[in-house]
Amino acid sequence: MPVPATVPTGSGPGAAGRPVPSGTPLSPPRAMGASRAWLRLLASEMELTFRRPRNLAMLAVLALVPVLIGFALRAFGGADESGEGFAFFGQVTGNGLFLTFAALSILVQLLLPVAVAVVAGDAVAGEAGIGTLRYLLAAPAGRGRLLGVKYANAVLFALAAVAVVALSALLVGVLLFPAGPVTLLSGTTVPLLDGVLRIGVVVLYVTAGMAALAAVALALSTLTEVSVGAIASTVVLVVVAQVLAVIPQLSGLQPYLLTHWWNGFDGVLRDPVATGDMGQGLLVFAAYIAVFGSIAWARFTSKDITC
Repeated sequence: MPVPATVPTGSGPGAAGRPVPSGTPLSPPRAMGASRAWLRLLASEMELTFRRPRNLAMLAVLALVPVLIGFALRAFGGADESGEGFAFFGQVTGNGLFLTFAALSILVQLLLPVAVAVVAGDAVAGEAGIGTLRYLLAAPAGRGRLLGVKYANAVLFALAAVAVVALSALLVGVLLFPAGPVTLLSGTTVPLLDGVLRIGVVVLYVTAGMAALAAVALALSTLTEVSVGAIASTVVLVVVAQVLAVIPQLSGLQPYLLTHWWNGFDGVLRDPVATGDMGQGLLVFAAYIAVFGSIAWARFTSKDITC
């Protein structure tokens, strides 16, 4: 017969040796200890992610693209304001801050999703493929906590990737082009600091979109032991969604496509800020995270780990 757990000896009568019911919440010290253990596990996961040469190479490529765009615009001038996602290019030569919006509008289409898919798609399938997943599960962390760490790591990598693009574009834009008060798409002019703050909002919005994609990739990663399969499947889904978004006959499907909302950050460049459209995009991102996060949790917590 199992012996019930007891609380430490207290000062009052009968305090020593009291059995603790199984449903009793963790005491504050134990809860803090669990939080510290979770953070240590996350720190270890992030260290592995940001030390991997493949991931560092992807961040370097993402940082290089705004440089190439900036020098191309410097050499050949701004592009015509035509096509979705290209309206920013015509304004880059007049204000370098717009290079950030232009770079993100291009990279969010494929390169940023690929970078996020590589990290999130490899999170579980990669560990299972090389045989280290069962050793991770042998530790007293719990499957749900481990999955949460994997997802949090993917989201932080997505934030780092978006921030790298934004910082690279901002630096190159300021060096190559004039920088000053920003004329928004609605015609209103705001101070330079206000423009920089709007860039920060854009970074958070794009990161939220990439976090939704990370949930999709993580769910696919729990369905296979081959990380390449999960990564490729995620990228294929992104490409298919983008193809469906340009078919006029499927316009009714577009609001439900994740990729449809990735460029919704242009609402930041209007006065007042188009919070309605951006809020709807955030709701779509949250819905994808909830649905595919649930799929990942249901699969991972019941998965039979054989390798």
